[in-house]
Amino acid sequence: MRINFLISLIILIVMGISFLAFELYVFKKSNTEKLITIGKMIASNSSAALAFDDAQTATEILNGLKEESHITAGVLYKNEVVFAKFSITNSDPLPLKPGTEGIHFTSNSIEGFEPVLQGNKKLGTLYLRSDLKGIYTRLQLYGIVILFVVLLSFSLAYLLARVLQKSVSTPVKLLSETVKKITEKGNYSFRATKISEDELGSLTDNFNSMLQKIQEQNQLLSDFAQNLEQKVYERTIELETANKDMESFSYSISHDLRAPLRSIIGFSTILEEDYANKLDDEAKRITSIIKTNTTKMGLLIDDLLSFSRTGRQGIIKTNIDSDLLVHEIVAELEMKSENKKIEWVIHSLPKINADINSLRQVWVNLVSNAIKYSSTKPIPHIEIGSFLQDEQIAFFIRDNGVGFDEKYKNKLFKVFQRLHTTDEFEGTGVGLAIVEKVISKHGGKVWVEAALDKGATFYFSLPN
Repeated sequence: MRINFLISLIILIVMGISFLAFELYVFKKSNTEKLITIGKMIASNSSAALAFDDAQTATEILNGLKEESHITAGVLYKNEVVFAKFSITNSDPLPLKPGTEGIHFTSNSIEGFEPVLQGNKKLGTLYLRSDLKGIYTRLQLYGIVILFVVLLSFSLAYLLARVLQKSVSTPVKLLSETVKKITEKGNYSFRATKISEDELGSLTDNFNSMLQKIQEQNQLLSDFAQNLEQKVYERTIELETANKDMESFSYSISHDLRAPLRSIIGFSTILEEDYANKLDDEAKRITSIIKTNTTKMGLLIDDLLSFSRTGRQGIIKTNIDSDLLVHEIVAELEMKSENKKIEWVIHSLPKINADINSLRQVWVNLVSNAIKYSSTKPIPHIEIGSFLQDEQIAFFIRDNGVGFDEKYKNKLFKVFQRLHTTDEFEGTGVGLAIVEKVISKHGGKVWVEAALDKGATFYFSLPN
């Protein structure tokens, strides 16, 4: 309704201004023609008075202008001097000498100078002045008429809008109520009521069609979600079964395989001790290899069991003093190490919230790796520190050891993946896989930077 009223008001104002402008133009044109006609008549009648210097007759002729209600002044000039004059009011001074011939408009009057001729001879000049009261009266009247028309148009527009707006507001209101119901109840089965065949009716049809498609998509999503829940349930049962099988397998490894290994080591020891004088050097070397490889197999079984337990065990987070934990682990590993020349640089480490047992295993594996792979250097150098990264605390262990080619770094955190042979460095290839699994369960990540013969830096991050 406001839009309709604004449009109507603009149209009426433009029409009113155009009408007033046209009326002003017509008035000026008609008054100009009228003033020219009166001027020619007065000039023609005054030529004899000017010719015979009869000022009295000239004044009488000018006084005849009193019959013209809008003529306010008149002057006859002879030899550019006032010869006779007529004026209704003394408020506006009369020109002392004639001006440019023709009609001129001022803010409140129309003025004109007309030559007085006798044949082709100019005897003098006539000056006439007319007021603009007529146009002001007419403009005032037209203004009242326009105001009345505006008020009447607004009244009619209001009545028509009240009647016709229902054809627009009712469909929109129904659409709005339908949207509100859908929003509150989340039910896309509601439909808007169509009450017309115009553009709003088309909008209602399209809206209902959209609701139909959304309802169908929701049904498909609901069916998919139910099927997905069933599949997840089935996969969960399968995983639980697989975990139980893995636990049984781990138990079998820990008990069934250990007994034969102990027998192999026992009999190898008996051969070395009871039959030492009957064995030559080659036989002794073979029994030593048997014991060494059997021990390695036992370590591998231990690491596999540890990796399996890491995946099954839950984590219990507590506040951990990283400084105290790392210094304890470094002291323990340094005592076991044969190399006593290690240079340690351990920066201040922040406290962290994590599972103490699994995090200790992470530190032991990474620090022992740094000791092992830097043992070939004359003076091993190991640095431990931390920094903030993406709202997590990142720890690093840097060594100056043998390092490796970085193109193989993605293999390091997988089971049994090694970049060095067992003849070069001991190990089962399970330690870093355990590190990756522990950190992942804590919500962190592990990565490494290295260069061949220039050392390596292992990183792991934990939530801050």
